[in-house]
Amino acid sequence: MAHYLDPKNDLTFKRVFGEHRHLCRSLLNSMLPLDESRQIVELEYQTGELVPEIEVLRNSIVDVRCTDTLGRQFIVEMQMYWSESFRSRVLLNASKAYVMQLDRADRYELLQPVYALSFVNETFEKSPEMRNEYYHHYKIVNIKDTQKQIKGLEFVFIELTKFVPQNRAEKKLHELWLRYLTEINENTREVASELLENSDIREAVKYVEVGAYTKEQLFTYDRFRDGILTERSVLSDAKREGIEEGMEKGRKEGIEEGIERGRKAFAATCLKKGLSHLEVSELTGLTVDEICSFCLT
Repeated sequence: MAHYLDPKNDLTFKRVFGEHRHLCRSLLNSMLPLDESRQIVELEYQTGELVPEIEVLRNSIVDVRCTDTLGRQFIVEMQMYWSESFRSRVLLNASKAYVMQLDRADRYELLQPVYALSFVNETFEKSPEMRNEYYHHYKIVNIKDTQKQIKGLEFVFIELTKFVPQNRAEKKLHELWLRYLTEINENTREVASELLENSDIREAVKYVEVGAYTKEQLFTYDRFRDGILTERSVLSDAKREGIEEGMEKGRKEGIEEGIERGRKAFAATCLKKGLSHLEVSELTGLTVDEICSFCLT
């Protein structure tokens, strides 16, 4: 019985989608909102980072970059730990890829679109209306007429944690790839037959078998996985400490606010009893001006 690795890991993700163009093409065509006539036919990989590595996210992001025969660029990323800065990073990456085309094209109208496809291994859209929405497509549109679009940049974010297979025929490959990314991991001992029935998915499954990797590669795999766990722990601890600090500050502010309200209530009672403003000030510690101001409100 085969043992498997998680395809979301840096090593395996790049092995599957960064070394096999036909699998990357299949993934992109199944995930991106491309018309039938605009499907990706052939891909060429790009190399090199567009932006410097972000220290706090150094273990979270893996990516594959490629261009098709039409000149369109595609950036595929896997984000293991969500942060609001990741969305900005995706925007920066795609924008920079778009602008860098000016090195090759001397006219703006020759610029080709850039598509950023981001898989996120967490839930980041937590509003009630987005509870069951895992697929998020963004593009530049007119607010009053969303059919009017400024073409050039499009973004797709997929929340893997929300994905639930629907077995819809028209989305078969779309769902098979998402099942591949969400169902296979170190605990998998048997892959679902529906995945193995598709030739592309079946091939991709072979590339995440433990036996396909050397000891050195498995060490790299474990180091990335441990880095993710450490990063999650560090960020979780920081978030908890921030919440606790905020609660403590809130408690102190609440106590102080309660004392202040009590002083004012006592002052109002004293005034009703006929004491002068000066006498009330001596009893409560409030200034005469403070007493006059809340008496007028």
